[in-house]
Amino acid sequence: MNGLLGLLLRSVLALSFFLIMAWGVLALFYQTGGLATWVLIAGWCLLGCILQVLLWRGRPILALVGQVLVFAALLVWWTSLEPSNQRIWAGDVAQMTQGELVGNQLILHNVRNFNWRSDDDYDVAWETRRYDLDQLASVDLITSYWGMPAIAHVLVSFGFTDGRFLTFTVEVRKEQGEAYSEIGGFFKQFELSIVATDERDALRVRTNVRGEDSYLYRIAMPDEAMRALLLSYVQQANALVDQPRFYNTITANCTTIVFDMLQTIIGGLPVDYRLLLTGYLPAYVMSVGGLQGGYSLDTLRQHGRFTERARMANDASDFSRQIRRGVPGWVSPTDTSHNDEGRD
Repeated sequence: MNGLLGLLLRSVLALSFFLIMAWGVLALFYQTGGLATWVLIAGWCLLGCILQVLLWRGRPILALVGQVLVFAALLVWWTSLEPSNQRIWAGDVAQMTQGELVGNQLILHNVRNFNWRSDDDYDVAWETRRYDLDQLASVDLITSYWGMPAIAHVLVSFGFTDGRFLTFTVEVRKEQGEAYSEIGGFFKQFELSIVATDERDALRVRTNVRGEDSYLYRIAMPDEAMRALLLSYVQQANALVDQPRFYNTITANCTTIVFDMLQTIIGGLPVDYRLLLTGYLPAYVMSVGGLQGGYSLDTLRQHGRFTERARMANDASDFSRQIRRGVPGWVSPTDTSHNDEGRD
C-alpha cells in the first residue's frame, strides 16, 4: 500500500512539476526576445528535468523544495512586470481616447476616424468630438466573426438623434510589428486599450478590409442606463491613460470589460460561458432581456447581418444608416415610423 501511495504521490508531483515548467516556458517565450529567449527556456527546461530526476530517484523532498524555490523566483520576476503606455505602438492604437463632461456635453479627444484601404494602408485621423448627451438615442451591440462561430470581436455603438454614431472597441494595444496571439494574451504580452471611433472606421475595417462577417443588434436599454454605459466607457478609457493595464484573453477582453461595466450599472447579471465564447454573446443578451422583444434570435441575427450592406455602402457618408436597413428596432432619426420587419 505504501508503495502504491508513494507512486501516486510522485505521479501527482511529476505532473505538477511539468505544468510549472510548461507555464514557465510560455511566460519566458512571450516576455523575452532574441537569443535570450532560447537560452532562458533551455535553462529552465534543464532545471525542470533535473528536478524530475531527483523526484524519481528517491529524493522527493529535495525535488519539492527545489521546485518551490525556482517557481518562487519565477513568480517574483513575473509580478515585477508592469504594463506601460510608453511603447512604440501600432498606428491604429497609437493614441488613447480621453473624455471630459462639461455640463451635458461630452468632449472626447482622440476619436479615431481612419480611412482604411488595407490593414497597413490607411489615412490617419485622430479627432476631438463633442456629443450632446441629451441627444443620446440608442445602443447597438456588434459582433464580428473571422473564423469559428464561437469567437467574435464585440463592439458597442451609441447613436444620437443628429444621426451620428460613436463606437467603442476594446482592443489589444499592439506594438509596431507585433501580431495578436490568443496564448500571448494570457502572458502579459499586450496592454489593453479602449478606443472611441467613428462607426464607419471601426465597422468598415472589419467587413471591407479584413473580410469579417458582422452583425448588429439593437439593445433594449433605458435612457439612464445608456447614458451610464457611455460615461462608464469614458471613465474606463481615462483610467487606462492614468494607469495602464494588461490585456488578458479571459479576464480583460472586449466582452468582460463591458460585462463588468453593465454589472455595475444594472447589477444581477449572471455569469455565463457565453461571456467567454463571445460569438454566442447575442444569445446571452437575449436571455437577460437585452435584445428587441417580439423577435426570435434567428430573426434578429438574419436581419442584423450587415456584412454585404457595409461592403455596398463602403465609404458613403450615410454608412451607418445603410448598414441598419431592416435591423429590428432601428428607427431613422428622420423617420418616426417603427421598423417591424421580421417580427414573430
